[in-house]
Amino acid sequence: MSGSIPFYQKHHRHYDRGYRSKEVESAMSQYQSSSSYAARSSRSSSSRGLKASSYSGLEESRLSPVPKRAKPTYLAVDKENQIIGYVVPIFRGSQEFATGFSNTEEARVKESAAYMARRNLFTSGLEMERSEQTSRKVAMRESAERITLSKRIHENEEHHKRMNEDSLMHAPEFVIKPRSHTVWEKQCVRLHCTVTGWPDPRVVWYKNNVSIDPLAHPGKYKLESSYNVHSLEINRCDFDDTAQYRASAMNSKGELSAFASIVVKRFKGEIDESLPSPRPLTLLSLCLVDGLVSEYGITFQTHIVDKFGVSFGREGETMSLGCTVIIYPALHRYQPEVQWYRDDVLLTASKWNHMHWSGDRATLTLTHLNKEDEGLYTLRVITKSGYETYSAYVFVRDADAEVEGAPGAPLDVRCLDANKDYVIVTWKQPAIDRGSSILGYFVDRCEVGTTHWMQCNDTPVKFARFPVTGLVEGRSYTFRVRAVNKSGMSYPSRASEPVAAMDPADRARMRGTSAPWTGQIIVTEEEPAEGVVPGQPRELEVTEATKNYVVLSWKPPCEKGLEGIMYYVEKCVSGTDSWQRVNTEIPVKSPRFALFDLAEGKSYSFRVRCCNSAGVGEPSAPTEATTVGDKLDIPSAPGRVVPTRNTNTSVVVSWEASRDAKELVGYYIEGSIVSSNVWEPCNNKPVNGTRFICHGLVTGESYVFRVRAVNAAGLSQCSQESEPVEVKAAIGGGIPHGVLPEMGPGGNVGGLTEHRPRWTGTHETVQSPPDTMPKRKAQADTEPGAGAGARAGAGAASSGRSEPVTMEGKNKGGKRGSVTWAPNLAKDLCSESVSGSVSDSLTDIVPDAHLARVPATGEVKDQAVAAASDPAIGQTCKFSANRERERPRRDSAASPTPPYGITVLECVRDAMVLAWKQPTFAGGADITGYFVDYREVIDGVPRKWHEANIKSVSERAYRVSDLKENRKYQFQVRAANMAGVGIPSLPSDTFLCEEWTIAVPGPPHDLQITEVRSSSLVLLWKPPVYQGRDKVNGFYVDIKEADAVEEAWRGVNDKATDKTFLKIKALQEGETYVFRVRAQNKAGVGRASDPTEPTLALTKPGTKEIVVDVDDDGVISLNFECCDLTPDSKFVWSKNYEEITESSRMTLEIKGNKSKAIFKNPGEDDIGIYSCLVTHTDGASSSYTLSEEELKRLLEISHDHKFPIIPLKTELAVELQEKGRVRFWLQAEKISANGKVEYVFNDNVISQGEKYKMNFDKNTGVIEMIMESLTPADEGTFTFQLQDGKATNQSSLVLIGDVFKELQKESEFQRKEWFRKQGPHFVEYLGYEVTPECCVILKCKVGNIKKETVALWYKDGREIKADEHLGFTEGVLKLEIAQISKKDAGVYEIVLKDDRGQDTSKLNLTDQGFKDLMNEVFSVIANSSTPLKITSTDQGIRLYTFVSYYNDLLQVTWHYKDSAIAFSDRIKSGVVGEQLWLQISEPTEKDMGKYAIEFNDGKGGLRRTVELAGQAFDDAFAEFQRLKAAAIAERNRARVAGGLPDVVTIQEGKALNLTCNISGDPVPEVTWLKNDREMTSDDHYILKFASGKFASFTITTVNTSDSGKYSILVKNKYGTESGDFTVSVFIPQEEGGKKK
Repeated sequence: MSGSIPFYQKHHRHYDRGYRSKEVESAMSQYQSSSSYAARSSRSSSSRGLKASSYSGLEESRLSPVPKRAKPTYLAVDKENQIIGYVVPIFRGSQEFATGFSNTEEARVKESAAYMARRNLFTSGLEMERSEQTSRKVAMRESAERITLSKRIHENEEHHKRMNEDSLMHAPEFVIKPRSHTVWEKQCVRLHCTVTGWPDPRVVWYKNNVSIDPLAHPGKYKLESSYNVHSLEINRCDFDDTAQYRASAMNSKGELSAFASIVVKRFKGEIDESLPSPRPLTLLSLCLVDGLVSEYGITFQTHIVDKFGVSFGREGETMSLGCTVIIYPALHRYQPEVQWYRDDVLLTASKWNHMHWSGDRATLTLTHLNKEDEGLYTLRVITKSGYETYSAYVFVRDADAEVEGAPGAPLDVRCLDANKDYVIVTWKQPAIDRGSSILGYFVDRCEVGTTHWMQCNDTPVKFARFPVTGLVEGRSYTFRVRAVNKSGMSYPSRASEPVAAMDPADRARMRGTSAPWTGQIIVTEEEPAEGVVPGQPRELEVTEATKNYVVLSWKPPCEKGLEGIMYYVEKCVSGTDSWQRVNTEIPVKSPRFALFDLAEGKSYSFRVRCCNSAGVGEPSAPTEATTVGDKLDIPSAPGRVVPTRNTNTSVVVSWEASRDAKELVGYYIEGSIVSSNVWEPCNNKPVNGTRFICHGLVTGESYVFRVRAVNAAGLSQCSQESEPVEVKAAIGGGIPHGVLPEMGPGGNVGGLTEHRPRWTGTHETVQSPPDTMPKRKAQADTEPGAGAGARAGAGAASSGRSEPVTMEGKNKGGKRGSVTWAPNLAKDLCSESVSGSVSDSLTDIVPDAHLARVPATGEVKDQAVAAASDPAIGQTCKFSANRERERPRRDSAASPTPPYGITVLECVRDAMVLAWKQPTFAGGADITGYFVDYREVIDGVPRKWHEANIKSVSERAYRVSDLKENRKYQFQVRAANMAGVGIPSLPSDTFLCEEWTIAVPGPPHDLQITEVRSSSLVLLWKPPVYQGRDKVNGFYVDIKEADAVEEAWRGVNDKATDKTFLKIKALQEGETYVFRVRAQNKAGVGRASDPTEPTLALTKPGTKEIVVDVDDDGVISLNFECCDLTPDSKFVWSKNYEEITESSRMTLEIKGNKSKAIFKNPGEDDIGIYSCLVTHTDGASSSYTLSEEELKRLLEISHDHKFPIIPLKTELAVELQEKGRVRFWLQAEKISANGKVEYVFNDNVISQGEKYKMNFDKNTGVIEMIMESLTPADEGTFTFQLQDGKATNQSSLVLIGDVFKELQKESEFQRKEWFRKQGPHFVEYLGYEVTPECCVILKCKVGNIKKETVALWYKDGREIKADEHLGFTEGVLKLEIAQISKKDAGVYEIVLKDDRGQDTSKLNLTDQGFKDLMNEVFSVIANSSTPLKITSTDQGIRLYTFVSYYNDLLQVTWHYKDSAIAFSDRIKSGVVGEQLWLQISEPTEKDMGKYAIEFNDGKGGLRRTVELAGQAFDDAFAEFQRLKAAAIAERNRARVAGGLPDVVTIQEGKALNLTCNISGDPVPEVTWLKNDREMTSDDHYILKFASGKFASFTITTVNTSDSGKYSILVKNKYGTESGDFTVSVFIPQEEGGKKK
């Protein structure tokens, strides 16, 4: 619809009628009433095809009676109203104006009036001309109004057509389908198609059922849609483009697909695959030549001039490549898309590549040349009209070596198989080694964000692949490689792209990749799995082995818990069983590991263990023996080298590829001037093909060439030298700029003839998503759109999508089928096809009376009424005379109702396999067969019906043969029974006879439901007729509620079943369900079958189940009873839901309403599911599963019934009674009064006597035989043989060897014990117990004692004197041993005796006995221990515990972090009294952790633990620091050690000298005081402090003034101390006088 005014505004009064004259309104009403005119205007407007008008393209001009008109404009504008060009209007001839003028009544009136006026009033020619001009203006204005009016009428009718869905809307239809193509590699191809439909279809292109996204592949695909013409352009085709392409058109009425195939071929051995072809002449270029208008109305012409040629550079240099681009016409603001390629790989801007577009010149700057930059560079300029390309080769030579003779730098460093701590670095070897072979390569790594390079290998590796380990998880690295030979080291290669050391799954999640949407969200909750030891690694293998290293790869275990796991790798030399752990210090995190330092030539096996905090798991299965050595051989030398002239500076060199070369990287070509013996490389980057253009040669010189192949193992030997070739231009010119043309089969440039290949297994088909398109209603089969739907069905078949195809039928209301994928039909159906020439003689069938017998189901009535009233079907209500002869009559039954649901199961070129559903009412008799009719539909008009089969078919599927390919057909089916042939079904949808080539299988068919119960039912089906590419290997069953939406389908079985039946459980009682089945093969899962009829999950009253029975003769049978039998009902027994037709293993019997299936000789062949179905009932059926265990149980019961036995409660057993008597006995479960027993010993019958006492209690079934004692002659087999009528049984007991000896010994012991207990004896022999106070009490219990009984204690044979600890009360004797020690070990004995006899009991407390006793003591001590506590001392932290009693023999172990502590000078343990302690001197944070003391009691021991960490450690450490500081202060404070007296009495005139020791650290300050006043040293008082230890006080001459109190004061930072003494000076005379 043109114009800018919406349709809803055009009905407004102010717009619709405001400007019209009465003439215009009347004319418009006439046009609206004329439908034929509207149709003609529709066709005429659509045939123009060009949206150019005489009024503005920006806004529709309004017509008005005023003769003022807008100036026409012919500008082409885009969506933003920007002018982009001009549109040439369609020339409208003058005939239209003349016709409009002559046909207008008003014009004729005005013309006549004007003529008369002019003739009467004016005679001049000037007036006549003026009148004629005025009349023409009026006519032109009216013509414009008429054109506008017709346009408005057309738009109005188009609007109403859109509102009327039934009249215009129709499904998409391909007017022109895309064609298949076969092209050479690197050529371009274009697929186009024309699609009609209303509403306008949306067209989506698919490649192998995967939607094509042009944005995801820039420059690769180009999609265009214009005027219902849709095209897909594929640029520079390669092998990956060989596929099947599908154009899918979809609108609200349906979807239709068309298919085309593209085959891309390569001309082997003639073309370098790395070089592109010249620009091909495609449909796009043809359109440009023809000058077609593009989407903007402009055709752009692109020219690339001022081109760059073949270029040469050197590593480290900067190179710019540029071309001038001329685009005509040059439009303002229009920018073409400019792309640069190197070796067909799109370049992006980076630090190595700078791209610039100035508006007319494209420039690529290579900032720092490396050999990776060598290759074919292509400039592509893309406009809206197509693209233009130009290519030339760039050669990069090695830079001059830093050290003369050093090799060239490696190139193309890449990172593969990156993992958490591991990555493989690969590179390509350089072309030159400068005369000295390369010894190997060094790999360097650099962490991203730093500039520090670290060498990864200590010795050079010759293999161009190296595993780098020891990476830090989560960090990114770049790598480079250096080559080394005898002369020195090469320059490093260009650094690789950064790679992150992380798990590949984490890397994929970081990239944002997402799994395909499956339409189902499953939420699971994992249980915590802390402390789970990981399982065994899986799929361990050696992925790479060289003489330098071996790389292992494996998968993580299934059971690994929620925490991360690491791995230990172990190796073992073949032939030994000694496994050695390789990574003993640090386990690896990645499931990859590289082993170095292996002995070359030796064979090793490897295995891996997982570990986590819970422990180390079991090892994986070891690998096969692997011999250390290079597995990849250096390739052989290439074959014959042939040079060919090309240009004045280049030669084309071709060669034969290396034979049996593995992992070939490419080839290096070298050239040499004849006789110079100086070889120069022609390329510094390996080429993949076997043809190369060598540039930069000297014109006129003769060259020879040779080639070397290269792979990761190294460079091959040089090929033989080529023949000399002179460098000069070839005749007719050479190949410029290093571009090789694409060659055809004959060697000429050009494409291949197109053909349409049939895909029969070349490509895997992607499984299509579930069909979400709603099914279309059946429409009249005479409509033109009928053929499109049929083609959609065939198209979906060939593409792998199972789209529903429902074709319009003439009759409505009946149940219609749709084209669906078909399962395998039985082979015998293929033989049912008959010749297409059948008799056309028809007779009337099915009287109306038969219809009266049909149950009043709506669907059957609709079909019957439609069949009786429709004239077209009336013709079909006849059948051939052959069918008439087959039809027997029976008055008691009616003919069946029509079948329904006709579908196509398989389609080939000239045949179709049909399937249908059985009639809802069989007419009271079994259906004996079906008859199929078909008719051809041409241009929507159905033709005459023909018979497909003369003889009825019993299956509900039939192959209709002798059809014509690509023709459309309809089918109808009739059912026959004993009463006759029923009325035909409604005609099926129209189906196209076209061969299906889909990869996945078709749907199963003939779904049946049996054994309906409240919570379960059994679904049966038949496999697909159409298998797809491979055989069907399983089925999936879907279920949904009958009234649920289509999206409610859900799967019943997660794993495909290979059976054609399935018992569906867990149904909800009273709910109605429908089911469908899907088949799968290797290619995928096919389309679902038609759903079943709704089934109510409810157990009907009177439903019986199959009962298994075993009669008295041991015959096993299955029994089924049905209460709803009719005279025509039959019991149908099946095994695994296949009817049992042979009686070799089973016999079937029927008595009344019961049926029995009897097994003749049950065995493993009879295992399966047995079911019984009763016909002519309301689904009476049941099944019974005979499993291997059930069969074994039934056989046992059968054997028991055939050979009855007397059941036994207990087998024959033996027991000892008082006085050592031996009793043999058994008990029968049930035995009659006629039962008999025979007693047999060693095959001899024994009887009652002095030695044997027999007893048989028939009421209880107990049979016994008693012997007083056993002698050696009684060793043997005792048997009791029972007989009770027909039933027998026996039980035996074997008493020989050690068993008999032990029984005899025990009997003798019991006999002696009985005699011993006649006097004083020990009831409990001597034992011991340990009290909580750790006292050991020896005690025993005695019986049958009296006052005269004496108890005597002995130790080591010496009697123990009685003391206060010896007691004899209440029959218990005790002896207490306090504080037991080693001296208490010995043999203790107690003797009881009186006049009746004596008894003795001994207790050995030596060796092991004493150890056991002490362990009991230790256990008591351990249990008495207090919890570990923490205290601090001035030396450190002390852990201690108290016990109730400490014994020197007690074994105590201290642990730190679950490991025994190795004591040292810093960590000591000891015992103080009852305290056990552990001293940690000078503790640090390393001493934090869990400590434990373990008491060893010979059993499990006891641990007391304490956590020395956190606040506990901080508090203890702080207290230790405080105590330590106090101790240091106390130890180092200033002290007066001694040497000073308290009082000194001295005679006047004498000299006094006192010395004392001073201590302290640091050295204290010393101050002397006299009478509390500080003294200074002078001649009288000499004060000295020597060596920081000795302080001396000297008075040279004492006088009376020196008397007084003296003090020495010492002081340092830790304290002060003083020493006092008193000096008393006396005069001798006074002293003498006193004496006197």
